[in-house]
Amino acid sequence: MLDSADALATIAVKNLNAAKTFYEGKLGLKQAGARQEGTVTYSAGHSRVLVYESQFAGTNKATAMTWLVGDQVDAVVCALKGKGVSFEHYDLPGLTLRGDVHESGAMKAAWFKDPDGNIIAVVSG
Repeated sequence: MLDSADALATIAVKNLNAAKTFYEGKLGLKQAGARQEGTVTYSAGHSRVLVYESQFAGTNKATAMTWLVGDQVDAVVCALKGKGVSFEHYDLPGLTLRGDVHESGAMKAAWFKDPDGNIIAVVSG
């Protein structure tokens, strides 16, 4: 039933204006469609990201959203660092940390947080 439907990443934030500065200014996302009160939707490849205000923003301690960027993980990390994004470093079994990128064989991943502490990843696909 859902195997042919598109999924929507949904990210809770406390301050929509601060989130817009991050998602538009640092990540370069463009708004998609008309903005509704307390929400903004962005285009991301063939996907959408819904950012909405919630009192529960930032309470998820796991990855909330992942971008599959193929062999561009290092380039994306470099570009985001140039915009002031800080990356998380984790001690994960089987992964080696090189700079801000975690590696295991051909797989690369890097994690960062939005202003509310939502964890976002870029991963080779």
